[in-house]
Amino acid sequence: MLRFFLRRFVVAVLVALTVLTFAFLLTRLSGDLAISIAGPNASQADIDTIRQVYGLNRPLWVQFFDWLGRAVQGDFGESYFFRDRVSKLIGERIPITMSLGLTGLAIALVVGLPLGILAAVREGSWVDRAVSLVALIGQAMPSFWLGLILMIVFGLKLGWLPISGTGSWEHYVMPGVVLAFSAIPSLTRLTRSGMIEVLASDYIRTARAKGLTRFSILVKHGFRNAAIPVVSITAVQLGFMLGGSVVIETVFALHGVGFLAWESISKNDFPVVQAVVLVLALLYIGLTLLADLLNAVLDPRLRT
Repeated sequence: MLRFFLRRFVVAVLVALTVLTFAFLLTRLSGDLAISIAGPNASQADIDTIRQVYGLNRPLWVQFFDWLGRAVQGDFGESYFFRDRVSKLIGERIPITMSLGLTGLAIALVVGLPLGILAAVREGSWVDRAVSLVALIGQAMPSFWLGLILMIVFGLKLGWLPISGTGSWEHYVMPGVVLAFSAIPSLTRLTRSGMIEVLASDYIRTARAKGLTRFSILVKHGFRNAAIPVVSITAVQLGFMLGGSVVIETVFALHGVGFLAWESISKNDFPVVQAVVLVLALLYIGLTLLADLLNAVLDPRLRT
């Protein structure tokens, strides 16, 4: 198990370094940072001053290793627009993004897993086709469009839920549903295919012959063995939710990391953009590593 963990950890570190490098280079390839910071009406003297103040006149590799050394210590520099530490800005807003992502994941699991099991048990029936139709609609529906529809219906027309802000748990219901709606199709399909394969296994027929209850066969013997790929896709979906929260947080005015990224891009605040990309990528990599370890615990064959 230790060797398995070390192999996965080395891969995760290499991926993190790759993401860190691209996060730095992409902001530099977008244009002259000094001109972006100074604005279109700035004089050449102002641009040269900014280059000097922010160290943009140094060689690119010197800037990279300087940023890398500070980033490893959790120091992402100072925001050009907010005039505050980038690490402080992200630290204040990441709880909102995490709460939103976990809410969306919980809703997706509560809805997607039972639908997948139900479709597998009723394979080929109208129930199976209805579940497939729901999954297809969820896969095709744009998140921002669904968010606007929910805001109009449940926020403005019915007045049941607030349409913006983070004051209470009610503020996370609609954005959580929107995030969940994009994850439900993949969870449902994977659960369905896994359960269909497991229910056709010999040990399931043996369990039926022993007279075990239907619930015990489905949950204890069926879903437990079909859950291995579901664990992986769950971690991946949570990473997608955290990384894709930019649109949802903007629509619902949730001041999380996604909204911070949108503000920073619009203000050419490149230190914040670099840090947000890196932090979200590290969260995604960490979740993938955790999923690999959980799968290895559930199925010892994966360790080799």
